[in-house]
Amino acid sequence: MGIADAVQAYTGLSPAAAATVLALMLATYLIVSTLFVAPDAAAPAAPPKPAQQKEQGTEAEAEAEPFVPPFPDPVQVGEITLEQLRVYDGKDPAKSILIAIRGKVYDVSRGRLFYGPQGPYSLFAGRDASRALALMSFDLNDLTGDLEGLSPDELEVLQDWEEKFKERYPVVGHLPREDAIAGDQKGAELDHEDEDS
Repeated sequence: MGIADAVQAYTGLSPAAAATVLALMLATYLIVSTLFVAPDAAAPAAPPKPAQQKEQGTEAEAEAEPFVPPFPDPVQVGEITLEQLRVYDGKDPAKSILIAIRGKVYDVSRGRLFYGPQGPYSLFAGRDASRALALMSFDLNDLTGDLEGLSPDELEVLQDWEEKFKERYPVVGHLPREDAIAGDQKGAELDHEDEDS
C-alpha cells in the first residue's frame, strides 16, 4: 500500500485534494501567526550602522520625537483646597489628574482614558466626587463631598468605590477639614462661576 492509497483510505480524499487542504491549512497558519508577532520581531533586521551614523541618527530621532511619559509620576500635594483641586482636571497633560473622595485626594492619572478630558468619567476630574460616586450620578450638582441624606446602601456604594480607588491609585493629599466637612459648597460656587464666564 503506497502513500497515495494510505492518504485516500485515511482521509477519504484524493491525494491531490489532501495536498490542497494541507497547503491551505499551512498558509492560514502562517498568515494568522504573523498577526500575533511584535512589530520589531516581524521587521527584518537592518544592517548595522557605523558608529558615527548611529550617533547622528540617535540625535536626530531624539530631536524629532521627545519622550513624553504616558502620565506624570504621582506628586504629593498635601493639603489642597477645592479651588486648587480644580486645576488638576486632566486638561493640562503635564499635570496629574486628581479626584477627591471623602476628603482624600487620589492621583488617577493612570486612568487618563477614563478621567481625562475625553473620558467617560472626566466630570469627576479635579473635584470632590464623593456624593456623585455614592449616587452613581453624573449630575454636576452631585459633585460634592456632602454625604448628608445618603442611605446606608448609598454609603456602602461609596465605600466600594473608595476601596477600588485605594487599590488602584495613590493617595497624594487631602482636603482641608472644613472643605471635607462643608460638603463642597465652594465647588458648587465655582461651577456657577464657570457657567457665567
